Amino acid sequence: MNNDDKGSKTESLISNLMGYIDTRIDLLKLEIQTKLKEGFVGLLRAIVLGFAGFMALIFFNIFIGLLLNDLLDSHFWGFGIVTLFYVILLVIVIMGVDKKLFSNLADKTFDNTVYKDDKRNQPL
Repeated sequence: MNNDDKGSKTESLISNLMGYIDTRIDLLKLEIQTKLKEGFVGLLRAIVLGFAGFMALIFFNIFIGLLLNDLLDSHFWGFGIVTLFYVILLVIVIMGVDKKLFSNLADKTFDNTVYKDDKRNQPL
């Protein structure tokens, strides 16, 4: 074998290696773009669902307040009762519910999101 043959093989090997690196970089960019798109769609969906749920809750509370006003033949007692219900609920949450309950709920909710690939690759 002469030096020209070794040089062309080296150049070919370097060319293939550079092509492989470029392909891996493009694949990584595509994966990042896909993850960002999925995250954006999930965030947008959560915002729309949260807004719709919030509006439903607001109008349901207005309905209950007006219904109680009609039943009590009053202009304000129904809304006062609904407000009192939420104040009592707030006091119960502040005083009675342990923060560990919320922490456990958050752990269960986010268990399979960020690090699910790492958990999947760990040996049992």
